[in-house]
Amino acid sequence: MILAVDIGATKANLALFRERDSSLELIEIEEFLVADYPDLSSLLREFLAAHSTKIDRACFGAAGPVINGRCQVTNHPWEISVEDLKKQLEISEVFLINDLAALACAIPFLDSDQFLTLQQGRAHSGSPIGVIAAGTGLGQAFLVPGASGEFRVLSSEGGQADFSPHCKRSAQLLAHLLEKRERVKAEEIVSGSGLLAIYEFVKLYNSPSEPDGLAEEFERRDPPAVIVQYGLDKKSALCEQALDMFVSIYGAAAGNLALQINARGGVYIGGGIAPRIASLMSGGGFLESFVSKGTFRSFLESVPVHLILDDKAALWGAARYSPDTFLVER
Repeated sequence: MILAVDIGATKANLALFRERDSSLELIEIEEFLVADYPDLSSLLREFLAAHSTKIDRACFGAAGPVINGRCQVTNHPWEISVEDLKKQLEISEVFLINDLAALACAIPFLDSDQFLTLQQGRAHSGSPIGVIAAGTGLGQAFLVPGASGEFRVLSSEGGQADFSPHCKRSAQLLAHLLEKRERVKAEEIVSGSGLLAIYEFVKLYNSPSEPDGLAEEFERRDPPAVIVQYGLDKKSALCEQALDMFVSIYGAAAGNLALQINARGGVYIGGGIAPRIASLMSGGGFLESFVSKGTFRSFLESVPVHLILDDKAALWGAARYSPDTFLVER
């Protein structure tokens, strides 16, 4: 029995898997708000009390850098220690890896119905595969297949890098935000809160007026979710423009990652936002920004691009994690 945990800045997903030969059977899965718990230990106690079963192995993917078996979750005060987890679970096989490393571990095992191909490209075996995921923050990682079926997985804190405009419009957005702060991180744009920042920018510098009731919706519900709904349903021209700009910036960021790691094995788009706006991600704006890199356009047109539809894929990756298959720097 395997306990898999995916910990983000907003939500924590916990699941139990039964391992049968080389396959996994999902037994239980639950989602929790991390703000409801003072620490991971209290959340684990509640989950395990509700599902009394013997755990044989556990893997935790956490949104933050993992150094010497410890992680300070980015954008949240939880501190996680693999040694503390071993004591609480009373087992020796406990692993703590970055959440995007966990998502990367799922890539080799994805079924065709778990992702949408945005660009077929030509995958080169043995070449790096990039993973980028926007949610509460922006995560990045990549994996490199080995000759004997193993994978080297490297996580990244690329979301903390400076936001890089790719066009005049995004440069205007950056200039607008720099009027309020000294620095703008990539994840402050390519994320849920970033979508709201883009909306506020579009609202300030464009003529369409905000539809009646939208401000009240922002107060009642999660604003990025409202922007997605109103944009997809074409209830608000402002929300449509904000989504189009977000998708374009997301594509540029994914293209940057592909160049940085020479991702001839492909790029996978994960996170909670992309599946909700899959129709826009496949509509052309994302890919145009992805490939618009001057003389490297033809190279990027050859890179396969896939959108992961399963927003719980990181749990499957955590469950699949094994030091024998994945070499993850921890």
